[in-house]
Amino acid sequence: MIQQSIASLILYEDNHLLAINKPAGVLVQGDETGDVPLVDLGKNYIKKKYNKPGEVFLGVVHRLDRPVSGVVIFARTSKALERMNALFRHRETKKTYWAIVKQKPKKEADTLIHWIAKNETTNKVYAFDRETKEAQRAELTYQLLQERDGLFLLEVYPLTGRPHQIRVQLASIGCPIVGDLKYGYSQPNADKSICLHARWLEFVHPVKKEKISIAANVPDDGYWKLFS
Repeated sequence: MIQQSIASLILYEDNHLLAINKPAGVLVQGDETGDVPLVDLGKNYIKKKYNKPGEVFLGVVHRLDRPVSGVVIFARTSKALERMNALFRHRETKKTYWAIVKQKPKKEADTLIHWIAKNETTNKVYAFDRETKEAQRAELTYQLLQERDGLFLLEVYPLTGRPHQIRVQLASIGCPIVGDLKYGYSQPNADKSICLHARWLEFVHPVKKEKISIAANVPDDGYWKLFS
């Protein structure tokens, strides 16, 4: 992804916040790979657009897994970062995801509750039907939106924010996300993405106190084209 394209991915921008439609395959924060993360692309965008000298502040509020696309919001000030962190911590945001699965769920709409634990060595999460030591409660609701060519589009509302939550919970009901080899899908997507997209993010602005609703279009390639 080149810097010149970042402007086309901006979903929302003011003096306090910056929201970007993250492409699948891009890291939100840097890691041991050394690949350029989204936060650095955002900093460069602000630096160039506003001709800012020195280091640009851009705080990471939350993350999406590398193979996932969609809305990511950053804070442009430390005050906004602190307040956005509190909104996420207290579950005062509404997150909506779209997921493509190959297996139709038994129920067209349902609430899923599991207890999930992460193996840090394998970076994989495991889901249990009952409360388990060192596992965290995970809850989401979903509904079936469309069916196309034997694939099913689900709208998912995570009520908790656990690592890999949507991926492992859908896999636990026999509906792994298309392309998600880690959680049981049979083959990878050509670009190593998975068909999970953060579609909407809603919250009350931490400074302006206005209701904000940010929508991110799904990718215009791969299986997403079936549901455009």
